Amino acid sequence: MKFIHIACATAILSAVCLGLSAPASARAQTAFVAERPTPRVDYWQKRSDDITRTLRSTKSLKDVRLLFVGDSITDFWHLDANPWFKGKWCGRQVWDESFSGRLPEHKALNLGVSGDRIEHVLHRILPKAKGGSGWLDRQDLQPDTVFLLLGINNSFDAEDPAVESIFSGVRATIAAIRARKPKARIVVQSLLPTDDPAKNAALVQPINARLRALVSDAGPKARMEFLDLYPSFVDAAGLQRKSLFNDSLHPSLEGYAVWRDRLIAFLAGRSA
Repeated sequence: MKFIHIACATAILSAVCLGLSAPASARAQTAFVAERPTPRVDYWQKRSDDITRTLRSTKSLKDVRLLFVGDSITDFWHLDANPWFKGKWCGRQVWDESFSGRLPEHKALNLGVSGDRIEHVLHRILPKAKGGSGWLDRQDLQPDTVFLLLGINNSFDAEDPAVESIFSGVRATIAAIRARKPKARIVVQSLLPTDDPAKNAALVQPINARLRALVSDAGPKARMEFLDLYPSFVDAAGLQRKSLFNDSLHPSLEGYAVWRDRLIAFLAGRSA
């Protein structure tokens, strides 16, 4: 029996010693995040919820002059430090400088959500009365200009033929925006270049050409314009300018600055 008591005492003493030998930072921390049961909420879900709350809780949206509609490329205007790539930055600084309301005529609302395909955006702007999210339902939301950049996510797990599918989806989105905001000018922005020249040639550039023709054929009464961003994001050889992107698709802080400069020049009626 004495042997058992000694063994127990030894075990207890070892456990205490192990606790005392733990790093001070670990002892001071009551619990790691990894120790707590937590429901999974992906970035896009939080972003979607934030937009819904903003649209529901903002007393008045009459001062919104510019509306941005799109996917992560549009969404990441609102990110500062890139949460997925340390040491890289997105467009928040540029957004705050130019579209946060310092100039009332450039006060903007961003409805971009990371990961959205065209069909998801169509659901977000579908009226609540028809089963959608109703993000354009507010009658006091009457922007002068809607900037639309959409479609690249549909190039992954794409419908066949991909160019026709993506073009048709963007065209449907334009029609949906027009139905909800008939007085707004709709600016259809070109897709940006990817880091894959073959994909650019087979998909991105043909879609951009179709969108340009769509706007041109609609005529001035349609209150649509095409803004070709593609040339600003490629070098003399037609390849993606790496410094303007954090990865294969998403602009860097420098890329958002280039995009901002194109938009500001466009709004001022200047070529850029």
